[in-house]
Amino acid sequence: MEFIEAKTILQRATHGEEWFGIDYNMNLYKGCCHKCIYCDSRSNCYQVENFDRVRAKKDEIEILSQELKSKRKKGVIGIGAMSDTYNHFEKQYKITRQALELISYYNFGVSIETKSNLIVRDIDILNEINKKADVILKFTITSADDSLSKKVEPGVCVSSERLKAMKQLSKEGLFVGTLLTPIIPFITDSEDNIRNVIRLSYKNGAKFVFSMGGVTLRENQREYFFERLDKSFPKLKEKYIKNYRNNYFCYPLNKNLGKIFKEECEKYGLLYKMSDIVKAYKKEIKQKQLTFI
Repeated sequence: MEFIEAKTILQRATHGEEWFGIDYNMNLYKGCCHKCIYCDSRSNCYQVENFDRVRAKKDEIEILSQELKSKRKKGVIGIGAMSDTYNHFEKQYKITRQALELISYYNFGVSIETKSNLIVRDIDILNEINKKADVILKFTITSADDSLSKKVEPGVCVSSERLKAMKQLSKEGLFVGTLLTPIIPFITDSEDNIRNVIRLSYKNGAKFVFSMGGVTLRENQREYFFERLDKSFPKLKEKYIKNYRNNYFCYPLNKNLGKIFKEECEKYGLLYKMSDIVKAYKKEIKQKQLTFI
């Protein structure tokens, strides 16, 4: 593990209300070893060289402690947007666990997105945070089929293992759900897959399923994506070039998927609109509503 210099850990979230109502953002690791073929964080615009190489930040727990201590405004801290905070190195270094302990101590909330079942290790701290602040946990699940998830997300546990972790967290009373993002054209965009991901999410205790639709392709990420297609999905690259050319956002061609997604979520009583999801997990909003009754 390489440790790099860092002056700050916590950043004020820009447009946080549009992404699960977060107030702050932080990435405890730089880079990710999950090797998801679609990861937008690999794009040049984020300036993360050698994205597959995971690095941590020197003295980041001490820096984070000082930053949390100095914040007058409490709020929800988003973790894992750029680099999965539950990568393989977290088992040994426990940087995320230490950060969660600080978040609990200083009475902040947390919003975590991950593809790893390692998160269940920290159920005790997540429960502590949940007693006094807002907690929302999101598992990215792009495919209901383990063999397919292994192809598109080769460096992390398969979908069924994430769903087991989801069920365990849900049984603890934690607000947990699914990020059905991205929906990858010609790979995970079948109607059956959309239905199955939503059904399995419900079966394993999800309160919501959120989706942004297609896959993003730009700069070097496009090159990486096409390389992975050539290895795992022969001749599929040509379909992308023909149908999307150099488009940044590549939406599934089946226009019926949006309708199916909405109908299936409503069928199981799952939230799917961002505003509804935020209202459902925010304790502050609930408290204000009770005050006015």
